[in-house]
Parts: sequence; structure tokens; C-alpha cells
Amino acid sequence: MAVVTFEDEEFEKVCKELQSPELDGGWEFFTESHDVQIHRLYREESGLYEYKVLGMLSDVSPSVCADVYMDLEYRKKWDSYVNELYEREVEGKKVIYWNVNFPMFMSNRDYVYMRELREFDVEYGHVWAVLAQSTTLGNVPEKDGVIRVDDYKCSLVFASDGKQGTKAFMYYYDNPKGMIPTFIINWAAKTGVPGFLTSMQKACRKYPEFCSKRKSAAS
Repeated sequence: MAVVTFEDEEFEKVCKELQSPELDGGWEFFTESHDVQIHRLYREESGLYEYKVLGMLSDVSPSVCADVYMDLEYRKKWDSYVNELYEREVEGKKVIYWNVNFPMFMSNRDYVYMRELREFDVEYGHVWAVLAQSTTLGNVPEKDGVIRVDDYKCSLVFASDGKQGTKAFMYYYDNPKGMIPTFIINWAAKTGVPGFLTSMQKACRKYPEFCSKRKSAAS
């Protein structure tokens, strides 16, 4: 798992899920709130769930959503769960380090992963798709008091909702390790994803202002 290579078929599959999520094979409805619907699938080997999420961001464009999601510098401004976040190049590949703030009395988790953004024209329009997965590339050392998450996978697709907003699909799985109570995991899934999309929507609205200030500071 040193180098992650994302295949065309993976992108094609996740793009289809935005229009028609694959929910056969044990996927169950989990929760719905604030224009966000979540399904989950139980993994026997880990005792944890995979999640599929459909959501709407009513007043921001899919291109801006993709830009905001990929902009790590900006992510540190609007995402309060970010403790440390940076990207570096290793063997010609871009590797991201992400240290996440966990609730009080729990150890932070950190991730080392690779990701890729591609744009496609599909039958329902233009889409922006992002795939991300854990990697060991770069041999990023573990930190005292922080638990390394080495089983992480995430996919996102953004497309126009046909009006002024964005329709989004997300697949998410990670194994945070440690003895985390089930009620905390369920709470995080039910509130964390809708909360993240709400925060991201607000960040999208402010992104032009951030870009303008960054450009002025660099000139």
C-alpha cells in the first residue's frame, strides 16, 4: 500500500453513485437531516461501518466545492477539527498528512494519504470526482499521543443540482482504532457529516474573499 494508484474504473463507479447509489448487499438506511441522507454497511472484520452520503449544497457551485475541498491552506481556516494539515511531494507523488482533533479525553488521530481530483463529462452533466486512500509512502513518523489511522478511504463527487447549487455524493470508511464507545461513533456519523457539509457550504461562500486576500498577500 506504499503507492496508491487510482484507476479509471474507480472514478467511473463513484460518478455513477451520485445519480444512483449502489445500496444492495447489506446497505441500510441510517439517518437523514438537513438535505443529507446517510446509508451504512457493517464490516464484520473491523466491527465498523462504511458510509454513503447524499447531500445538497443549495447556493454554491460544484466547481467551487471542488476547489474548496482540495485547498488545504483554506481547510485550516474553516475546519475546526484540523490540528495539522500539509501536503508534500514524495517520489514524485503528493502525500497529505492530516492530524484531526478528537473530543476531550480522547487521543487525536492522524492520517497519511494520497488523493486525486478528476473532472468528467457524464450523462447527467459535468462532475468533479475526488478519490483518497491511506498510504505508507513517505514513511511519516507517528507522533506520541496521536493514533495513526492506516485504513482510510474516501470518495466524493460534485455536480450541479440543475439550479444554482451542488449535489454531492460521499463514500467514507476509516478505522480510528482504540476503544471508542459505539454511541460516540454513531453521534459522529449522524452529526459530523451533515455538520461538515454545512461548514463547507459556508466556506464556499467565503472562498472568493479568501482567494482575493491570498493573491494580494502574495503580490
